[in-house]
Amino acid sequence: MNKRILALLTAALLASLACGLGFTQAQSAPGAAPSEVPTGTRFLVRLRENISTQNAKAGMRFTARTLETLVAADGTVLPPGARVRGHVDKVEPAHKAGRARIWLTFDDVKTANGWAPLVADVVDIPGVHSLKVDYQREGEIEARSSNHQEEAEAAAAGALVGASAGVADHNGKDAAAGAATGAASSFMLASGLGQELVLEKDMKLELVLGRSLYLKGM
Repeated sequence: MNKRILALLTAALLASLACGLGFTQAQSAPGAAPSEVPTGTRFLVRLRENISTQNAKAGMRFTARTLETLVAADGTVLPPGARVRGHVDKVEPAHKAGRARIWLTFDDVKTANGWAPLVADVVDIPGVHSLKVDYQREGEIEARSSNHQEEAEAAAAGALVGASAGVADHNGKDAAAGAATGAASSFMLASGLGQELVLEKDMKLELVLGRSLYLKGM
C-alpha cells in the first residue's frame, strides 16, 4: 500500500513539474505580442500637395497624412494624422505616352518612436471616378477612359461642332476638315488620351501594406 501511494505521489510530482516547465516556456516564447501592423492591412491617407504628370519627375518628394487608426497585434496604436513621406517612382506624361500614368512609392511614416519604414502600394482612389488604379502593375495610376459608346457619341458631337463653320459658309472642304478635327479632339477627350493626370491636394488614397509595419522598431 505504501509503495502504491509513493508511486502515485511521484507521478503527481512529475506531472506538476512538467506543467510548470511548459508554462514557463510559453510565457517566455519570443514574438508572442509583436508591435507590428500585419502585411495586407488597408488604410487611407490624404495627400498634402498636388502631383501632376505634366511637371512631376521621378524622385520628386511628397507627403501625406494617415486618416485611420492603425493598431498592432500588441495593442500599440498609430493614430490618424501620422505624417507619411514618399516619392514619385515613375511618370509617363500624356504628351509622351498618349495616356498619362504615374507610380508612387511610400518611404516611411512618423510613429511615436520615430520614422518607421513603410512598404505600401496604392490600391484605390475612393470617390474619384476619373482615375483608376491597377494594383497588379505596382499601383499604376492612370486616367480612366469612358466606355466605347460615350466615346463614339463624343466624337459624333465633336464632328458636328467642327463642321458647323464650313457648313455655314457652304464650304464642303472646310466642313469635312472641321468635322475630322472636332471628332478627333472629342474622342481623345472622352477616352482620356492626351490629358495630363493630376492627384490633387487632399485627395484620399487607399494603401495596402506590402510588409509589416513595426510601430516600436525591430
